[in-house]
Amino acid sequence: MAWVLLVLAIAAEVVGTLSLKASDGFSRLWPSVAVVVGYGLAFTLLAFALKTLDVGPAYALWAGLGTVGAAVGGWLVFSERMNLLTVAGIAIVIIGVVAITLGESRA
Repeated sequence: MAWVLLVLAIAAEVVGTLSLKASDGFSRLWPSVAVVVGYGLAFTLLAFALKTLDVGPAYALWAGLGTVGAAVGGWLVFSERMNLLTVAGIAIVIIGVVAITLGESRA
């Protein structure tokens, strides 16, 4: 169940981050509401997931996959540029998250 909460926390963080861009500096009401709800839900779900999961791998997954989700979401939703260097950076983040998660589980 903790892993489900973590996945939902990651999704909520990505929604909050993309809504932050859409809020246009908090000048648009509904995207601004989505920022507050998205981040509030993300932190709440992460807190509940951390009752069971170790903080190192859980936070690595939350932050890393949230970063990847925001980058891909920016590309899909806002037509932001994605080039080979961006894709390489995303791959490095994923490799880092996997390394932290595996390293913690073997300690």
